[in-house]
Order: sequence, then C-alpha cells, then structure tokens
Amino acid sequence: MGFGKTRRTLFHARCTKIRTVMFKLSKKLQALPEYLFLEIDKAKRQARAQGRDIIDLGIGDPDQPTPKHIVEALYQAALEPANHRYALDQGMPVLRRSIAAWYKQRFKVSLNPDSQILPLIGSKEGLAHFPLAFLNPGDYSLVPDPCYPPYKGGTILAGGLPYLMPLIEKNAFLPDLKKIPLSARKKAKIIFVNYPNNPTSATADKNFYKELIDFAHKNKVIIISDLAYSEMCYDGYRAQSILEFDGAREVAIEFHSLSKTYNMTGWRVGWACGNEKLIAALAKVKSNIDSGIFSAVQLAGIAALSGPQEHIEHMCTLYQERRDVLMHGLDSLGWQLNCPKATFYVWIKVPKGKDSIKFSGRLLEKANIVVTPGVGFGKFGEGYIRMALTVNKERIREALDRLKHI
Repeated sequence: MGFGKTRRTLFHARCTKIRTVMFKLSKKLQALPEYLFLEIDKAKRQARAQGRDIIDLGIGDPDQPTPKHIVEALYQAALEPANHRYALDQGMPVLRRSIAAWYKQRFKVSLNPDSQILPLIGSKEGLAHFPLAFLNPGDYSLVPDPCYPPYKGGTILAGGLPYLMPLIEKNAFLPDLKKIPLSARKKAKIIFVNYPNNPTSATADKNFYKELIDFAHKNKVIIISDLAYSEMCYDGYRAQSILEFDGAREVAIEFHSLSKTYNMTGWRVGWACGNEKLIAALAKVKSNIDSGIFSAVQLAGIAALSGPQEHIEHMCTLYQERRDVLMHGLDSLGWQLNCPKATFYVWIKVPKGKDSIKFSGRLLEKANIVVTPGVGFGKFGEGYIRMALTVNKERIREALDRLKHI
C-alpha cells in the first residue's frame, strides 16, 4: 500500500513537471520588464495591512472625482438598452466629431472625424498596440528612457527592439536626435515622444518639434506623440500638439486621453489622431483585438469634451498649489529638483550615492511615504524618484514633516 502511494506520488510529480513545461512563457513575455506599478501596489497593500498610515505619492491617479455632468451622462446612457450592445470599432461618429471640435478649439488643428480620428479604450492600449501595425521582428523603435512603460512593452510584444534615447538633465530631458547613429536610424520604424513628459515633467518647444518632424521625414520614421498631459499646465505655459507644425501630418500620429484632463482614469477612453494611413493601420489591429468602447462611456466622453470646461482651470490651480507646497518644502530640506510647469509629477534627484529603489524603499519603511523609483521607467531614470501631486496640501505637508526625520 505504501508502495502504491509512492507510485502515485511519482506519477503526479511527473504530470506536474509536464504541465510546467507546457506552460513555458513566450520569449516576448519573458523579455518584458516587470511592471513597476504592480510591485508598488503590492508594497502599499502590505503596509496598509499592517495598519500603517501611508501617504501615496506614487502612481499618477487623480484624487478628485470625475465632474458630475460627465457621471450623469454615463448614468443616463447606461439606462438605454441600445447602448448595451457591441460598440462600433471606430467609435461613434458623434464622439469623433466631438474630438475634432475639441482639437480645433484647443490647438487650431482641423481633423477629418471619419479618417483621422480613432477612439481608444484609453490611450495606453493604443500606444501598446500601434507597434503591431508597423514593426517586423528585428525592427527598432526609438524609445525615450526614462519613459511610460508601454512604449517598450508594445515594441517587444510586436517583435521589435527598443533603441533607447537617453533623457538627461543637461539636455532638458529631450532626446538628442543627432546622437542616434545611422545604423539605428536605418532599422527604426517608429519614434516615441511624450511632452509634457511622464515621468520627468519636462516640456518641449517648437524648435524641438520642428527638428523631430525633419528627422522623421529624412529617416522615414513614424512619430508617435503621447499628449496625455497637455491640459495640466502652470505658470502661463500651454502645451502644443505636434499636429500644429508643418509636415507633421505626413509622419505623425498623436495619442490623447480623457484620463487626466477630466479625472477619468478608470473610465478608459482616449483617442489617436493624425495621419489617416496610420489611423487606418491601428484600426485594423484593434478590429482583431477588441470590440470598441462601451457606448455609454463614449457618450460620457462627449459630455466631457463638449460640456463645461471650468473644471480644467480649477484642476490646474489645485495642482499648482500642491506643487508649490511640495517644492518649497523639499527645497528647504536641501533636495535637488526642477520646478515643473506641466503634468502632476515632480522629478527629484536622490541623495548622492543612493539608488532609486533602495531610497524609495527607505521612504516607505521609515516615513510611510510611497514614491516611484526612477529606474522603474528605464535605466536612465536611475538616480531619481517621481512624486505625484495626487494628495491634498495637508497630506503633502505631513509628508514633508516626516521627511525631516529620516
């Protein structure tokens, strides 16, 4: 009887081993870096489970609610049975027209809603899916480093190779296009840019965009412009769209989102716009992957874009006040940082000789403060941490008081 148990144990062990071999991850998935925000969330949950009072300056998720008129539009639309069915892959025509009207009003850019705009289930999925349309195995995408992780992840999942463009302080956290070697330019199919920038909060001026567009034309490279933070600006600064510049429509696609502008991160609605061939290619990818945005959410998106816009000015005032409290406090502690004029992030140098993960861990352990280590956005983010202005001024002051004692 004992022998029988042993044989059964060996049999189950062999089966388990076989199952493990069968479920070996693909090389593409193995090549993906760990998604840092998942690790941060795990650490937060563990700390809170221990009863600790955590001040979360980590993930950039607005703490203010979605404006009421947008919520009401969703509620009313959700009551309508016609909105419970599959949505159109290319989005409701009325949503595309609303996006076109918003772009015209905001950037003085005219877009054809039928061919130059594609609604997305949040801009993140569009950014991640776009490389599938143009990258073949071994092709390069030119990726800023540090950067929003889907730029690299989408490239790897498409079989491409990220070629890193360092974003360093002495170059105002802009990629130095002149330093990209000819060998890399020949293999490159797309280039990612993101201004106002996550995580560095840097901004780009018209000279950079003109240089970028010229670079794209000369090297036959597609520009992917991520403009998710265009409305979060301070001190009189106004972000620009790449589509405002001559020559951009031939080479560029721009991604936008309602997430940060209207406090709609969980709603998952954004869009891509620009060159119609690029839009059509992304639409073909998406038609094989998803079935569009829930129609009620699309109607709420229309309410956001075409309804009252006073919320945006209030939002910018709120974040600017928080920024000023944090900047003043960190400066008084001797921390090194630049004052951001856009986004709701502050990019901060860690003390000399410290690495960003260990320093972030120390802040959580000693001060119950969550920040994001810069290296999580890429190797050139090492030496920095990112703080988000997504808690009220009282909590920021409490965080500053705690920092005095570490």
